[in-house]
Amino acid sequence: MLPWVEKHRPRSFKDIVDQEQAKYALASWVCAKFKVSEHFCRQWARSKDKEILEARSILLAGPPGVGKTTLVHALANEINYELIELNASDVRTSARIKEVVGRGLREGSLFGYSGRIVLFDEVDGLNPKEDLGGLDSIVDMIETARVPIIMTANNPYDQRLRPLREISYVVNLKKLDEEDVVEVLRRICSTEKIKCEEDALRALARSSNGDLRAAINDLQLFAEGKGVLTIDDIRRIGERNPQLSMFEVLDKVFRANWFDEARAISFSPSFDWEQFFAWAAENVPRVYKDPHVAAAALDRLSKADIILSHIKRTGEWELMPYMTELMLAGVALVPGKPRLPRFFKYQFPQRILLLAKSKEARKRKDLVVQHLAKELHLSSSYVASEILQILSVLSKKDPTILDKLSRALSISPTDIKNILPRS
Repeated sequence: MLPWVEKHRPRSFKDIVDQEQAKYALASWVCAKFKVSEHFCRQWARSKDKEILEARSILLAGPPGVGKTTLVHALANEINYELIELNASDVRTSARIKEVVGRGLREGSLFGYSGRIVLFDEVDGLNPKEDLGGLDSIVDMIETARVPIIMTANNPYDQRLRPLREISYVVNLKKLDEEDVVEVLRRICSTEKIKCEEDALRALARSSNGDLRAAINDLQLFAEGKGVLTIDDIRRIGERNPQLSMFEVLDKVFRANWFDEARAISFSPSFDWEQFFAWAAENVPRVYKDPHVAAAALDRLSKADIILSHIKRTGEWELMPYMTELMLAGVALVPGKPRLPRFFKYQFPQRILLLAKSKEARKRKDLVVQHLAKELHLSSSYVASEILQILSVLSKKDPTILDKLSRALSISPTDIKNILPRS
């Protein structure tokens, strides 16, 4: 089953609604820098802004679902360029980026394209500290590439993306209004030969909050296989809830009876898979009283954690969908699952509570470690593992040591003593 987001993705600039300035900027840049169809350039290259024309790359910015990726797909189709697309949240390390992009640029095209475009989608998903040179690799490619390189980001002004902003022109796509979303939904209904009530389309548009992709996904969920879509259909199932608390997320997972129902929870903008691990582990034994059922759910949760560990170790973030599906559907669809009462009181994870309570103590310990590391010219890890142990022994013989540290760091001697290891 092809998602309607892909099936009805615009293939040309004219089919993209209400992003004229972004289209003009992108077309002007590519026409100024690369060999492109004159017909396309006459129609769309309307900007004479020197900053755009001299930019080394383009960074498309805007909230989810406004058409950033679609705009690049349409551009590639308009100018007959082959699109090499990478989601920066999936392919993160320098080695992986060079492997995927390098292979695409070295190998010849079998389909008669006029050139190639490289798209780095969701570059704000990169973490310069954790992703092993991924960001630096993109910067190097931009500075040496002879093909158009375009990036997308929800928040391009994140401090981490400063190296990319310095060599790129940021093109902002605006949030779509209700009329724009309704226009697209109406067009899809016509193509799919579904009679859609105007009130139903407006309800979907309002609940999407300007996210066209979300609105199209919801339309497919409600309307596929039907001849008519009414406002009652949407009211019966419920409109999109853009933000859910972790209590609500957990409740939806435990009450899900179908795979797609459980998996759909991961599409919520408020879903946090790292928090979900802690919440699910805490509450599985509370919800599933039968030890065999609880064991099955926890076994699936642990396997999802193994996949996550592999992802973090190898940088293969394209495996994330498998991890989230096992984590959500695995917990929801266990054999012997009991029927939940109408209201169930879920437990806040004790691990998170303990971490919150110990946060101040950990901050004080970090402060002491950093001070000693600077004064002794040692690494923080060595101070934490070795020097604090020595300090603990010495302070018992000479309590004034703690007083000196207290004055230097404005931390009470008692607090310093409490963070030292027991000897």
